[in-house]
Amino acid sequence: MNPIRVIIRLARFCYREIYQRIDPVRFAREIGVKVGNNCRLINVNFGSEPYLVSLGNHVSATRTNFITHDGSVWVLRHQKPEIDLIAPINVGNNVFLGINVIILPGVTIGDNVVVGAGAVVTRDIPSHCVAAGVPARPIKSLEEFLQKADAQGLPTKKMSENQKREFLIKHFGIKV
Repeated sequence: MNPIRVIIRLARFCYREIYQRIDPVRFAREIGVKVGNNCRLINVNFGSEPYLVSLGNHVSATRTNFITHDGSVWVLRHQKPEIDLIAPINVGNNVFLGINVIILPGVTIGDNVVVGAGAVVTRDIPSHCVAAGVPARPIKSLEEFLQKADAQGLPTKKMSENQKREFLIKHFGIKV
């Protein structure tokens, strides 16, 4: 391959990687993802058909993989050389996708949903629940989750880093 073309491809790759980290929401919109307001996207992969992914308002995703096509038809290529299994993914409003969640083709996730870390979402998740597992399934209502969070939550969100460290060391009895 021509060295200049290699350099151009490398430059485009680097630009894309940096841009995706600096302004991930804008990057997602530019590659065709429908992204609502107030979303947080950290190291997200939208796959080869990003224009088939739709995110509502207030969606948080970290290292989530949105997979809009099923590559398993590879084993059928000799019989069906043109076949593809492709379907859109729709995520509702006020959704938290834990780290390393995988969402498969054709899935719809409702509103007010928490999906646990490492879950593989193979089918629709209804609104107002917490889902987890492989495959992901609803495990409790959002109301039950709120009650548990209220009971176990700590008031650290608005603390400075030093205040938070001091509070947590004292709270958990850690010897420094």
